[in-house]
Amino acid sequence: MCTKKIKRMKETLFIFLMFIAVVTVRSQSVPTAEENIPYLVTFGSNSDKSWGDDDFKQVFYFKILESYTSPFYLRIYDPGCSGEIDEPKGDYNSVFKFSIYGGEDSIGEGEKAIESRKKDPEYDYKKGDLLASKIFTHKEDYDEKWYSFGPFNPSDGKLSERYQGYIIKLVCEGLKGDDGNLYKYYMSTSPDKNIPLEGGNAFTFEYSFRMHAQAFQKSHLYPYLDKDVESIHQSNFDWDNDGEIRLSSRVTLKKKLEVSGDNTWAVSDYTIHEKEKGATLDIQLIKSAEKNINNNNVVFNIVNQYGESMPFYTIPLGGKPVYQTEAKVEYAD
Repeated sequence: MCTKKIKRMKETLFIFLMFIAVVTVRSQSVPTAEENIPYLVTFGSNSDKSWGDDDFKQVFYFKILESYTSPFYLRIYDPGCSGEIDEPKGDYNSVFKFSIYGGEDSIGEGEKAIESRKKDPEYDYKKGDLLASKIFTHKEDYDEKWYSFGPFNPSDGKLSERYQGYIIKLVCEGLKGDDGNLYKYYMSTSPDKNIPLEGGNAFTFEYSFRMHAQAFQKSHLYPYLDKDVESIHQSNFDWDNDGEIRLSSRVTLKKKLEVSGDNTWAVSDYTIHEKEKGATLDIQLIKSAEKNINNNNVVFNIVNQYGESMPFYTIPLGGKPVYQTEAKVEYAD
């Protein structure tokens, strides 16, 4: 009897450890499980913006701790535009380029920070040392498969005091065509498996992504506010009035933000409380039960009082904000 109990305890412990391992691995994908976003999305350059992409580009930055010294890989899930998960407009005809940049100019700091963090990648988003690139067409067989770039060394990136680690930039561009490319990223220690880097993270300044098709699904964005932020101005594009967008933080609960319609921007302003500085906000996107929109692609951006974009971290710095009940509550109107 005792032996059976010990065996069951070992089996339970093994299942628990496997669950923790799975959660850890998933938490370092882009998007993460915590964000509950199905896919990143970029459209071909000949697309109509009303399909949900305002500029046909997406720029992500990967952060590697200075203490991490081993090689790593940047992996892309389903980089080509064809097959089951992508969004065709007639027959697939789109071409996409993924490029990886490092070096001192890969991200701006100091006086260059605002230029480097504009709402749209109007700045030279190809700044930096080109480390690797590849063009993917609809004819290549990467449907629901991973493609790995690398190996890279952390020192290939920019050592950033502001972001407290080495920064590597990954750019996706829709070169031509009018289809939607849905994909995911993973920063891994292995070229053929998703094994997370200790302390790794990723962020972007303008987030383009696919919403869930199921009603009431809640996705999360985690913008980080430094201690100098006094107010923010949020912009979302082509939400199609598909539900609600709410802001939550340490001091604010369920503050409604303006939502955009078809092919339009919507904006909201919000004054930052002292306890929200140096912390993460939780932007919650709650899917409508009435619209029944299957392919809703959305663009999101937040700037501070100087017009400088706030980074959306895929793993929220300091964890998800927990509402403090002694603070004043701001409910939706």
